[in-house]
Amino acid sequence: MSWRADQLPPVPADRWWGDHLRETRWQLELYRLLVDPVFHGRGVPRGDARQVVLLPGFGGGDQTLLVLAGWLRRIGYRPSTCGFVVNMGCSDRAVERIERRLERLGERSGRRVALIGHSRGGHYARALAHRRPELVSHTISVGAGLRRMLATSYPTQGAAALARRVVLDSGRARAPGCLTEGCDCRFARDFDGPFPEERVRLTSIYSKGDGVVRWQAALVPYGVCIEVTGSHVGLIFNRKTYRAIATALAAPELPSGGS
Repeated sequence: MSWRADQLPPVPADRWWGDHLRETRWQLELYRLLVDPVFHGRGVPRGDARQVVLLPGFGGGDQTLLVLAGWLRRIGYRPSTCGFVVNMGCSDRAVERIERRLERLGERSGRRVALIGHSRGGHYARALAHRRPELVSHTISVGAGLRRMLATSYPTQGAAALARRVVLDSGRARAPGCLTEGCDCRFARDFDGPFPEERVRLTSIYSKGDGVVRWQAALVPYGVCIEVTGSHVGLIFNRKTYRAIATALAAPELPSGGS
């Protein structure tokens, strides 16, 4: 579904404790995926051998996306990761690492690359599409607040504050506001910048049952927003998410507009 800017529901600003207990549903979502025909590539468009870079959520690593990577390979894409063990560091440094990966993949294949980001990984994908549209063909955000980075539960905000303290104390932060919505690093500016919707396709996949991220924050006027049912963690194992991803990646590439 496409939304006009004046149709978007407001992102609630009150303190929200989320629904972290129900996030354990991800195990059921994984089971349902494994027994669904989509897991074997049936009933979805085949890939065009495009490179697809996978970006994990806050606190996660590449290992959280291995099921998705294997499935993408089976349906005809070439997935890869960026070496995240625990995604809790400076966002500016993380995006620079991904950007270098995109440059290498683009040079090797001669084509633009697709990005799939879960939660915080969706923030990275949105920022990179703004920064380097000549390198990115499709951006797929899964359970990410694209209108507000920290439109999350109160416990999640507390975890982000703790990670921020560690990053600041280690000297790895690029700006004093690292891991806050007030950060003014290059990543934050790119995240807030206008999305190049005439050059890069964006799909935002969200669930109203998300117990970590406010679902309203995933709705944007410059992309296709697709609602599925499930938990925040389980979105990367959700059979409906996989169908939406296959459809999004199969959409024709838009003109890059040059470098």
